[in-house]
Amino acid sequence: MGLRHKDLVSINQLTGDEITLILDMAESFREISERLIKKVPTLRGRTIVTLFFEPSTRTRTSFELAAKRLSADTVNISKSTSAIVKGESIKDTAQTIEAMASDMVVIRHSASGSAALLARYMECSVVNAGDGSHEHPTQALLDLLTIRQEFGTLNGLKVAIVGDILHSRVARSNILALKKMGSEVIVIGPPTLIPKGIDSLGVKVSYDLDPVLPEVDILYLLRIQLERQGESLFPSIREYASLFGINKKRLQMAKPDLIVMHPGPINRGVEIAPDVADMRQAVITAQVANGVAVRMAVLYLLLGGVRDDE
Repeated sequence: MGLRHKDLVSINQLTGDEITLILDMAESFREISERLIKKVPTLRGRTIVTLFFEPSTRTRTSFELAAKRLSADTVNISKSTSAIVKGESIKDTAQTIEAMASDMVVIRHSASGSAALLARYMECSVVNAGDGSHEHPTQALLDLLTIRQEFGTLNGLKVAIVGDILHSRVARSNILALKKMGSEVIVIGPPTLIPKGIDSLGVKVSYDLDPVLPEVDILYLLRIQLERQGESLFPSIREYASLFGINKKRLQMAKPDLIVMHPGPINRGVEIAPDVADMRQAVITAQVANGVAVRMAVLYLLLGGVRDDE
């Protein structure tokens, strides 16, 4: 079984069975990263272009590692080194990359819908590595893998996503993915950071963390994205940390097997206290490790690679 589409620009493209397929494939790829020689010939001869117009450490690095561990050739293009700075359109950039016989483009862009637009112009595969405040599908997939490793299932779990929901592409992709897999989702934050109509996605909304905390299995914390806010949407960082930040005292209200997640980069002392970030319950480093495996699975399934053990 493979994926129905040549691209991955939204979680909405995937069925529950396809999400399970990606997670199962990622589990099989995790072993490669534990080898002394971390490489297989699965995508030898394929060319993958990473096109990043926003800063990124985790996502860009994990996509590059995923491609290299599958033996694909990689070309990295950033905003400062592309013709975009000279006024070239995404369409012209797409046609230029395609003319060089690339097999896949991984794009991050500040404009929502940019990945879908690029996919319209290209015959090769396009993977969305984050488009504005819209979606970040591979982040959601690695989060689901991390949760499944901890609980053995995704069905029936209760997940609280806390923080800047309004500007978060991670929140949107996670909501869509978790709902497809049978989880219950609650979004929590100040009213100014909760988008209107978000309950249409099948989530509950709360403006108070403490009453909800004892009920949930997963606490997913989001960074306050000040760079995307045109105005101040809450009184102060200190007040936000007091009301919605996670510290050891607040964590005592939670279930003993609760896990704390964060897509990174974390702001210690704001959404999460330093001592909580380093606790066993925080699975943030596991998320990072799973990012490589999940992106290996996505590249493999979209490009039709051949496993060396097949």
